[in-house]
Amino acid sequence: MENSNIDPEVVTLINLLKEKYEVNAQDFKAYLEGLLYQEYTNYWDYIMVDTLLSLQKPKTNIPDEEIFIMYHQITELYFKLSLHEIHQLAAEKGNLTADFFSNRVARINAYFKNLTHSFEIMVNGMEKEQFLKFRMSLLPASGFQSAQYRKIEICCTQFFNLLDKERKDSFNVDSSIEDMFPHIYWRAGATEIATGKKTLTLTQFEHKYNNELERLAYDFKDKNLKTLFDSLSKLDKNNPILINELRTLDQNVNINWPLMHYKSAVKYLQKQPSDILATGGTNWQKYLPPRFQKRIFFPELWSEQEMEEWGKSAFM
Repeated sequence: MENSNIDPEVVTLINLLKEKYEVNAQDFKAYLEGLLYQEYTNYWDYIMVDTLLSLQKPKTNIPDEEIFIMYHQITELYFKLSLHEIHQLAAEKGNLTADFFSNRVARINAYFKNLTHSFEIMVNGMEKEQFLKFRMSLLPASGFQSAQYRKIEICCTQFFNLLDKERKDSFNVDSSIEDMFPHIYWRAGATEIATGKKTLTLTQFEHKYNNELERLAYDFKDKNLKTLFDSLSKLDKNNPILINELRTLDQNVNINWPLMHYKSAVKYLQKQPSDILATGGTNWQKYLPPRFQKRIFFPELWSEQEMEEWGKSAFM
């Protein structure tokens, strides 16, 4: 077939492909030949549906355990999406605009909105009697051990803002991460209530993730979302859309999400005369309610009164 009979757009695309492969010293004709044998893409293989649906491995034969597993897997996928957006923002350090910043944070807020509402479905989607049975087979595993959630926290703000509130007076925003890391707030949430010793849940988590999380804190020291916001021009920092998205992110991650877990714990673990311990033995009564820890990623975006009332009501 002569070139005159070929669609000019096809010729242009072929030339562009040829240029792409030749830049890397690749045999363009070999790649074209490979296209002859390449199978068409289908949905189930591309999304790996069969593999995805095989990832639920209950420890018991209690039906609602599978619901519990799937919702936590959904949670981890949303966390991964959130981190994907955060890494895009970090990669734009020095070139960030208010529009790009607010757009990516809006995506994270959409993920957390879905997370919060999907978790509410789970809260109402399991029988308490079934949960209290199969949970005993999960010891000492706990949602506390979600490293991706910890990564989101570290990537969102200065490390100082994640310290246990009882230890903040000993440090400042310029203190070294090495000195501050042992006093991260979440450690207090995984101590035995009676003795104050670390739970096995915490020791497992620290053994697997401590080094990785500390390296991440160093890596994001100058490109966490708080620092990126501080580096913007005065005009961009006053952008009302960006400010609203960052405030919403603070609410979603530090109020709405913990409150939803607290709501779940109250339903399944609260019992008179004494509450049932969480699967990891964590002190959920003092750890989950945001009004106790008052974690705030962007303190300058909140008034003193708003911070004083932090976590006393949800913003969902």
